[in-house]
Amino acid sequence: MSTVLRGIGMTSQRTRERMLSRLSEQGIKDEVTLAALGSIARHIFVDEALSSRAYEDVSLPIGFGQTISQPYIVARMTEILRNGHPLEKVLEIGTGCGYQTAVLSKVAKEVYSVERIRPLLMKARSHLRELRLANIKLKHADGTMGLPEIAPFDGIIVTAAARHIPEELLAQLAVGGRMVIPVGTDEQTLYLIEHVKTAMGSEYRKTKLEAVKFVPLLGGTN
Repeated sequence: MSTVLRGIGMTSQRTRERMLSRLSEQGIKDEVTLAALGSIARHIFVDEALSSRAYEDVSLPIGFGQTISQPYIVARMTEILRNGHPLEKVLEIGTGCGYQTAVLSKVAKEVYSVERIRPLLMKARSHLRELRLANIKLKHADGTMGLPEIAPFDGIIVTAAARHIPEELLAQLAVGGRMVIPVGTDEQTLYLIEHVKTAMGSEYRKTKLEAVKFVPLLGGTN
């Protein structure tokens, strides 16, 4: 049976619409972001045993010590990255199961996603192929280094908490671009980094947003 059809009673369009209503109540206003989440079947990105919880506002385990972020965080980070404007080229650090990647594919022309854990990347690739999303390119690599060979990006989204904002990622953010990244260890905060043009060239402006909880951003590959 196709995993898209798996658990269809629990993952119906009505279930997805309830998730979207909840997101709206939680303050997500961007209609493009809401439409993107509404178009992606979140249940295919979690184990079958957890599919009944796929549209709840919770993070869920996906193996290898990683999680799929709660729908609110996916929507919030996507909305901040978009800022009401179409996105061209986006870099995602931490593919995970591929759910955030899939959402980004609906709001950006090109999505490049890096994952350090090879078996997790293979699972994500399988999920994304099932949805026939053609504007995504995945790479097994150290996400802290980004993808300098493809930079600059007008959007960078980091789905794991960094101890500090990696200089390598800042260097890959286009002027006029935005990066959304959680920073911290025991206490984590979501930050917006904007690369803005100035009379002297350009600068990075950092805005503190809200408390979050992510797995740590690690270097190297597995």
